[in-house]
Formats: sequence, C-alpha cells, structure tokens
Amino acid sequence: MVAGIIVFLIALPLCLGIAQASNAPLFSGIVAGVVGGIVIGFFSRSHLSVSGPAAGLVAIVIGAIATLSPSVAGGEPDTLAGFRFFLCAVIIAGVIQMVLGFLKAGTIANYFPSSVIEGMLAGIGLTIIIKQLPDAVGFNAPAGDISGGGSWFTNFFNAIEPGAVFITLLGLGIFILWSGKRMKKVQIIPAGLLVVVLGTLVNMLFHYLAPSLHIGGGHLVQLPVPQNVADFAGQFMLPDFSGFMKPEVWQFGIVIAVVASIETLLCIEATDKLDPQKRYTSGDSELKAQGIGNMISGFIGGLPITSVIVRSSANINAGAKTKLSAITHGVLLLVCVATIPIILNLIPKAALAAILIYTGYRLCRPAVFRHMWHAGLSQFIPFAVTAVAVALPMVGLLKGVGIGMVISIFYILRNNLRVPFFYKRTVYQSGEVITLDLAQDVSFLNKASIKNTLKRLPRNSTVIIDASQAEFIDYDVLELIRDFRQNQAKHKNIKMSLLGFKNLYKLPEEVLTDPETVEEMVKRREPPIKRSAGRYKKLLRQLPA
Repeated sequence: MVAGIIVFLIALPLCLGIAQASNAPLFSGIVAGVVGGIVIGFFSRSHLSVSGPAAGLVAIVIGAIATLSPSVAGGEPDTLAGFRFFLCAVIIAGVIQMVLGFLKAGTIANYFPSSVIEGMLAGIGLTIIIKQLPDAVGFNAPAGDISGGGSWFTNFFNAIEPGAVFITLLGLGIFILWSGKRMKKVQIIPAGLLVVVLGTLVNMLFHYLAPSLHIGGGHLVQLPVPQNVADFAGQFMLPDFSGFMKPEVWQFGIVIAVVASIETLLCIEATDKLDPQKRYTSGDSELKAQGIGNMISGFIGGLPITSVIVRSSANINAGAKTKLSAITHGVLLLVCVATIPIILNLIPKAALAAILIYTGYRLCRPAVFRHMWHAGLSQFIPFAVTAVAVALPMVGLLKGVGIGMVISIFYILRNNLRVPFFYKRTVYQSGEVITLDLAQDVSFLNKASIKNTLKRLPRNSTVIIDASQAEFIDYDVLELIRDFRQNQAKHKNIKMSLLGFKNLYKLPEEVLTDPETVEEMVKRREPPIKRSAGRYKKLLRQLPA
C-alpha cells in the first residue's frame, strides 16, 4: 500500500505531462493511468511492473492525432475529432496485442537490434524535449507571428513568459539536485511531485508578490471540474467508431501495438531483473493483459498504455512485494481526478514541461551516445541515424525505426561478409599447404569472397577445406566448392581435400577426404619455411592477383 502511494505521487504528474506532450486531452492521460493501474494490474502476472501512458509513444500519438484530425472552418484541424478517431487505433492495438499473446509472440522484442531500440528511445527523448519547449517558456505566439514589427530576436522574447521560464529552470534544478548521491536521504520524496508542488506554490506567490511573473489561462493544467457524479462520468470520451473505416487508423493501430509490445516486453525483462525475489513474468501473458488494458483505455478515452520502467523501478525501490501496489496507485489516480481537479488545475504546464524535459534528457543523455560510440560504428551509426530520423517531424517514429532497421541489417550483412573462413598457410620448398576453416554460418553472401579466393589459389598447391565447425553452408557455396574441385583444381594441379562436410550436403564420396589421408599428405612435406594465419582478406593479399 505504501509503495502504491509513492508510485501514485510519481505517476500523477507523468500522466498529465505525457498527455500534454502528446497534444491529447489531459484527462486522457489520467484515464490511461487508472486503467494501467487497476485493469492491467489485475490481469498482469507481473508482481512489480506498473503500466500507464508512456513517453515512448508520444511521437506516435502526436503524428496520429495530427493525421486523423479533419479540417474545420478556416483550415484549422479539429484535434478533438482526430483524438476520437485515434481512440479506435488504441482499441485495434489492444486487439493485436491480445492476438500476439495467444500466438506466443512474447519474444518479439528479441528480434530488434539493441542499437535501433536505443536509437528509438533517444529519438523519442529529443522529440519530447523539442515539443515541450513552448510550454517550458510560456510561449504565447505562433511562429509566424514573431517575425513582423521589429527584430525576430526581440519579438521572440516578447512572446515568452519569464515566470514560466523561472518555474521550468527551478524544476530542472530540483531534478539535477535530486540525482546527486548526497541527496539519497531525501530521495524518498519523488522529485516529480516536488517540482509540481513547488512550481504551483511559486506561481501562487507570483500572483501576490510579482503579478508580472504570474502565469495563468492556457499555461495552467485545464482538467474539467465535475459538479456531480454524472458530470464526472461524462468526461470519459467514447471513440468515433467510424474511424474503423479509415485505413490510417488501422495503420496507427498496428504501429502502436508493435511499439507498445516491444516497450512492455523490454520493461518486463528489466523489472524481473530488479525483482529481489527474481520472479519470472511470461511475455505472452503480459501481452494479453496489455491488450485488455488498451482496449478498455481506447473505449473510454485514454491514451495507449505500456509497462513503464520509471514507475516499475520506483515501485520496487519503495518496497513493493505484489501487484497490489500497482492497483492501489490506479485507484488513487481515479479518486484524485474525481475529487480535487480544482487543485490540479493550479499546476503550471511549465512544471510538467520540466518533468518531461528531464525525462527526455534521460532517454537521450550524452552518456548513451558515448556508450554506443564505444560499441563501434556498426552499433553507433544505426543508433544515431534512428535517433535523428525519429526526431525529425517529416520522418517520425515508424519510418525512423524502419530506416534504422535497414542500416542495422546492412551492418549485419557486412559483418557476415567479413568472415567466410579463417585460413592457415604453410609454405614449403616444394609448394604450399593452405587450410581453409569455414565459419559457423556460410551463406550465399559469402559466395563472392570464397569464389575470389579459390580463383587465386596458386598452382601446384595443396588446399584443405575444413567444414568441421560449420553449422550451415549455403547450397550455392557447396556448388562452387564442388565445381572448383572437379574442374578448375585439376587444370592448376591443385590437390584439394574436403573435411567435415555433413552428410546432408550430399557431396559425392569421391570428393570427400578422410582426415588420416590429409594428415599423411601434410607429413610428407619438408619442414616449413614460412607460416601465416588469419582471415580471408589477409590471405588474398598474400596470394597472386
């Protein structure tokens, strides 16, 4: 119960902040938090994970609402109508997650390269920071209105609220202070809660002591204030079911299902590692629970939900033992938004922006870039390209991840091309013996390098191709080796022996050589005068062109 209260204090500003960052109604963030706590908390078999609206889906939600919003008079988009269409995509995502759970697709996250996942998270972090800058400075004018009637620089600063800037900097300062090792004794107080409370109190003091710094109106949280139970029930928004007829809704539903499932499975894996009792959570059962949660959230006006590592780790650190803490946090969110929305409406959006900017920074902090750089270019380039692509408005999350996957696959193929075999080369007075030890997997991608190597083998040499360590050899490579031994090797007087080829490769018996014969053949040579070994590129440099 105590852990549930602590997670509630962390989740409340995050639910509001993520809804704000997603350009969605703020109440939708609370709805997602309530469903993630109560519904998913009940159905999930994870003892410690906590679900709710996630920063990782912000970019998708922004793009989906913008795409689905119809234009009204004056060409302005009707974002409320777009959000109601978007709720259909959330329901679709939930259904897909249910299907994935029954299809036992709980291992799907393992098929995405870690460099792309890290890049996606970094790109989301950059997106969150960029999107929160207007609220962080209390920006009052559209970009097109600050260029006329004076210098751009002057008009820009006339369009911001100094009070909002102060509250944002105060919030960021608290996060930085709270992250220090010297503050461990007071870290039991959630930094996010402190930012919200102090930001609200500071703005109230501005009202009385420095009215020019006070911020109000659209720069404050604006939750509906119900007068009775019927009013409160009316805040839950039903989807516009005609959205199921829109292809774009289905497209976003699939994207949400995939990204939310991956984020959930990664979070579950991390949570299980942090669990002091080392309990294991089935990915398949968690997908089913998340599917039920997203279907309900979409049906009553909530944002898409995933398991969230920030809340889950806070839950563990607070001493949680069972999923009762997650359910408790959901109940408290429901009670809070039903009883004290007037107090919540005093919260400056700048305070929420500080929370989100720090959250975004944690996702794309320089340490992540340094870590990926030290991992090598094959990891850093897909990571960096994915991060930048996801953050670019004209690309977005789905295309950004797709670009990152293509680059990552390129490096996988490139690395596969590098090591078709290892070699040992021994030069004798009367000739040389070259042993080619095939790699574990030899695919058609290695065909060109093996063909080039065989073509450059010197005349009158002895060549041994050893497949003892190979688990897979492509048919094209086998045909190449068979053809070379039966034809080209004879013309160049090359004695070629094949070792360790499995029966399933169906090479003719006369092509294969037993190890004893090869060993006897090598023994007959004079003492070696030169030896070398390495990968195939080194061998190609040694052989005549």
